[in-house]
Parts: sequence; C-alpha cells; structure tokens
Amino acid sequence: MSSIGIPGLILILLLALVLFGPKKLPELGRAVGNTLKEFKNATRGLTKDEDEEEERKKVEAAPVNAQEKDAIDREKLEKEIRERIERERMEAEIREKLEKERQQAKEEQQKAQ
Repeated sequence: MSSIGIPGLILILLLALVLFGPKKLPELGRAVGNTLKEFKNATRGLTKDEDEEEERKKVEAAPVNAQEKDAIDREKLEKEIRERIERERMEAEIREKLEKERQQAKEEQQKAQ
C-alpha cells in the first residue's frame, strides 16, 4: 500500500488549482462534498433497511400477546411518521435552496445584461 503524504497532497492541490482555477475550485469542493454526503446517506439507508428487516424477523419469531403487539405496532408507526416528517423537512430545505439558487442566477443574469 502506498500513502500520498503531505508533499503528494500539496502537489495534487496545486495541480487542481492550475487545472480548474481559483473560481471553480470551491464549487468543485462543494460538489465533491455533496456527493460524499449523498453516498453516506444512501449507505446508511441500506444498512438501516437490513437492521429493520432483522428486527422484524425477531418480532415475528417471538410469541407476544395482543397488548405487546399493539405497543410494537404503535412504535413502528411512530417511527415511520418521524422518518416521513424528517424526509419532508429535508425535501423542503432542498427546494428552498434550489429556489434561492435560481433567484441568484436570475439576478446575476440581469446584472450581466
């Protein structure tokens, strides 16, 4: 295995600066960060699905009375509702950000004209 080290990292950063320029480099960094964030969330979602499936199998295998089953069903429903609310909140934030970016782009276009 080889490691890049500090000199190699500095060389890569200088090369990126020369290739992309100082104006595009922050945008490129943001894009890479967003991609890594999305990948991390997707991976977390996959492992979460597997954990939920294992939990469901355990619950189905264990004999429970009606009250315990109702409590488990209620917990699952509450969990689904919380996840849905969180998903909707994230989608709303994304929509707001996109709208702001569109407005900024329009303003920049108008200034350019």
